[in-house]
Amino acid sequence: MSNFFNDWRQRATHRQVWALAAPMILSNISVPLVSLVDSTVIGHLPHAHQLGAVAVGGTLYSFLAWAMGFLRMGTTGFAAQAAGRDDGAALRQVLLQGLLLAMGFSVLLGLIGLPFQHLALEMMQPSEDLNDLTRDFFHTRLFGLPAALASYALVGWFLGLQNARAPLAILLTTNLVNIALNLWFVMGLDWGVVGSARASVIAEWTGALLGLALTHRGLRAYPGHLALSALKRWQSWRPLLTVNRDIFIRSLILQSVFFLITVQGARLGDATVAANALLLNGLLLMAHALDGLAHAVEALCGHAIGARDRDALRRSLNVSGGWSLICSVAFVGLFLLGGHLFIEMQTDITAVRDIAFVYLPYLAVLPFVAVWSYLLDGLFIGATRAREMRNAMVVTALITAPFAWLANGFGNHGLWLAFLLFMALRALTLGYLALKLNRSGAWFNG
Repeated sequence: MSNFFNDWRQRATHRQVWALAAPMILSNISVPLVSLVDSTVIGHLPHAHQLGAVAVGGTLYSFLAWAMGFLRMGTTGFAAQAAGRDDGAALRQVLLQGLLLAMGFSVLLGLIGLPFQHLALEMMQPSEDLNDLTRDFFHTRLFGLPAALASYALVGWFLGLQNARAPLAILLTTNLVNIALNLWFVMGLDWGVVGSARASVIAEWTGALLGLALTHRGLRAYPGHLALSALKRWQSWRPLLTVNRDIFIRSLILQSVFFLITVQGARLGDATVAANALLLNGLLLMAHALDGLAHAVEALCGHAIGARDRDALRRSLNVSGGWSLICSVAFVGLFLLGGHLFIEMQTDITAVRDIAFVYLPYLAVLPFVAVWSYLLDGLFIGATRAREMRNAMVVTALITAPFAWLANGFGNHGLWLAFLLFMALRALTLGYLALKLNRSGAWFNG
């Protein structure tokens, strides 16, 4: 505890954390703001199945895209460690590998997207109106997948360089374009649910092209030459692919949880799946804000590990952890005091509002439960300890599964209780592994 208070007094560390976290919080919050705008625009159309279609279609797309989150997380850790070594050649290699993987996986996901959508909707058994609109929304969103995955790799690479301004520019541009086009296409041109999807596609391509343009400035600070011949050797791909494989398994399990929430909600009715989507928008808002601090942990801890600086690693984690706790408590207060207004802002459909109000207390509890897993994710990503992240997620899912099955008979209450348990176990398993690695001194020996 004395180390924590000593580290908390280090103003330089606070400045380092917030120099990275502040722009990332601003840019990250713009991501759920898009979902909020989608929900607000579509939620004020007359039918619950229209809002439900954006919720379900968005979940299907997110399941594919966010399962590829390793393209950002894996790239950040390797780029941060290369920057810590001042290795310009390695930075160029990591960037190109990330972009090549993004293109390859976008083709693969495009091929499996339609069969996946058909299977998912069969599981959900939605109403006919919800089914048709969801298909239209999802088919359109697939055109933005290559740009979305490229942006993951670009944002991860810039974060590894401790450059938070470029991700800020990429994400803000993407999401502000999305918001503006959403309002125009849906409200102005009356394109409805498909208009919302078209806005997202155009915005994703805009952000990816901007990110590519910004890489030149980032590379100038780290002189070096890309060894193209190294890309032909398996050994140059193996570390990145190994880390990405483990993060992929972890991300796939995590996205499956959110997917199953939507599946179960859809089975409970159009209004329930729409209400859950409004509540999950609150979770996304909180998660992306806290992820700004987690991104600072990734970059600073990865840099400290690359430079083999134990004191810097401890200071970065302690200061970031303190601020994460403060922010989580603020979100608890926000949802307790302003939760009803948050729901009312998103829709005026009475049936959806009434259901969302019933389950609002679960959203209010989530920030304090979830904050620890976000913080620890940042530590493990910066250390490129993907195997441990994978193992923690697998254990969490295995422990949660029987409780989720038993809770199935309690309807939507059981669904939210199982989700809270899952988030708490994420933090406990990661915390146990972090303490074990710290006691053995393995952070610098991996």
